Amino acid sequence: MNRFLSIIAFLVLVGFVGILLLKVPRLDLAAMILLTVGMVGYDFFVYKDRSGDH
Repeated sequence: MNRFLSIIAFLVLVGFVGILLLKVPRLDLAAMILLTVGMVGYDFFVYKDRSGDH
């Protein structure tokens, strides 16, 4: 269930910043969006959860 909600949250973020980029087409904004989505994607797809650490 957590994985499903994480995917939904990731898609909502990408949708929101995608609409923002379409309405405000700026190169610096596109770079920040790419950096943000890249960090979120890394955290979601690459980072391994350490369930023992709290």
